[in-house]
Amino acid sequence: MASPDHQTSGPGGKDIVPGITHWQSPNYFAYFPASGSIAGFLGEVLGTGFNIVGFNWMSSPAATELETIVMDWLGKMLELPSEFLFSGGGGGVLQGTTCEAILCTLVAARDQMLKKIGRENINKLVVYGSDQTHSALQKAAQIAGINPNNFRAVATTRAHAFGLTADALRATIESDVEAGLVPLFLCPTIGTTSSTAVDPLGPLCDVAEEYGIWVHVDAAYAGSICICPEYRHFLDGIEKAHSFSFNAHKWFLTTLDCCCLWVKDPGALIKALSTYPEYLRNKASETKQVVDYKDWQITLSRRFRSLKLWLVIRSYGVANLRKFLRSHVKMAKNFEGLIGMDKRFEVVVPRNFATVCFRISPIEIGGNHQIVTKEDAANNFNAKLLESINESGKIYMTHAVIGGVYVMRFAVGASLTENKHVIWAWKVVQEHANALLTSS
Repeated sequence: MASPDHQTSGPGGKDIVPGITHWQSPNYFAYFPASGSIAGFLGEVLGTGFNIVGFNWMSSPAATELETIVMDWLGKMLELPSEFLFSGGGGGVLQGTTCEAILCTLVAARDQMLKKIGRENINKLVVYGSDQTHSALQKAAQIAGINPNNFRAVATTRAHAFGLTADALRATIESDVEAGLVPLFLCPTIGTTSSTAVDPLGPLCDVAEEYGIWVHVDAAYAGSICICPEYRHFLDGIEKAHSFSFNAHKWFLTTLDCCCLWVKDPGALIKALSTYPEYLRNKASETKQVVDYKDWQITLSRRFRSLKLWLVIRSYGVANLRKFLRSHVKMAKNFEGLIGMDKRFEVVVPRNFATVCFRISPIEIGGNHQIVTKEDAANNFNAKLLESINESGKIYMTHAVIGGVYVMRFAVGASLTENKHVIWAWKVVQEHANALLTSS
C-alpha cells in the first residue's frame, strides 16, 4: 500500500466498499439486524457535528435533559412500570451496547451485596444465566471480579423451547446456597441470540426475589417489538426486575451504538460508578437536582446518542415504528411458510419474532452413517449448505447450534428488505440444497 503522504495514493472507495459486509442490504439475513434510517443517520450526523462530551449536566444541559425525556418516552411506549422512569423515581440511560449495560448493573449489584457481606467475600458471589444467555454476561462477570467457578450457565432443553425454567434455576441456587455461596445476579433473556428463545420473567423473578438476587432483563433483540401490544406479554413480570435493557441499534431504526438501559434504583448505579475529581465539581451537580450521566456508565466521556433516538421517534411516531416491526415478523412468517411447503426442510425451534431457525432434515441426508450418527451427518451437511449459500454472495445468513443441532438462522430486519427479497432468498436456499443433495 502506498504512503498516505500523497493524496492520490492509497486505498479509495473502490478498494474499501467491496470489502464491507453490507448490513443494510435487503438480502442481509445474518446475526441480528442493524436497521438504519434517514432519521437515525441524520441524528448521528448532527450529534457528531456538535461533538459534545456530555459527561455531566453542566457540560451540555440539553443533551442530558433530552436523554432523560427520550428514555421516559420509550419506557412508556414499552409500558414499563413507573418505577423504571424518571417520573417514578427510576431512570434510563443510553449505553453503547448491552455488554456495557450488563456490566454496569452487575457492578451495582456486586457493590450492594458486598456492603452487606463484606468485600472479603467477593469469591462467594454467584452469577446466573442459561446456556443460551449471551456471552456478554460471562465477560461482565470476569471484569467485575466474579470467581470464574461461580458463573452458572443453567442448562435448557428443547422441551421448554430452550428457555430457562424456574425449577432449574431454583435447583441450581439451592445447591449453591448449601455450598455456602451467595447468589447475586440473574440475567434472563427476551429473544436469545441463537434461537430467540424467551425466558419466563415472572417465575424467574419470583425465585430470584426469595434469594435477594438482582435481576437484569436482557432484551437486546426483542425489546423493540415489545412496543407492539401483541408482543408486550413477553415482558410480563418485568415489574419484579431491577433493570432492563434493549438495543435500539438492532431493530429500531437507530444507528449503532444505542443501548437503552433502565434501572429502578439509579442510586445503586451511582454509588458503584461515580467519581468526583475536583476539576468536575460544579454548583449544579452539588445540588443533586441534575443527572450526571458519567455516574451511570463505565466511561467518563459520552456521545450525544439521544439526538438520533429522539429524531427517530419524532420522525416515525409509534404507529409507524410498530408497522415497521410487524412487517418483518410478517416476512419471517412467510419464509417459515415456504419452508413448510418443502418437506426436505424443517423449522427446528418455534419462531417467536422475525428470526427463523431451520435446516435440511436428517432423513434427507444420504451417505454412509456408520462412522457418524444421522444427526452429525445432518449437522455437517447443513454447515456445508450454509457455506455454499454465503459463498454465492446472493444472500447472507449465519448459524447457531441449539441442543446439539446445527441450524441456519434467517433473521429478517434490514430496513430495505421486502417480501420479494424473502422469496428470492428461499429460491437461493433451494437452489444450493438441490445441488448439494444431488452431489451427495
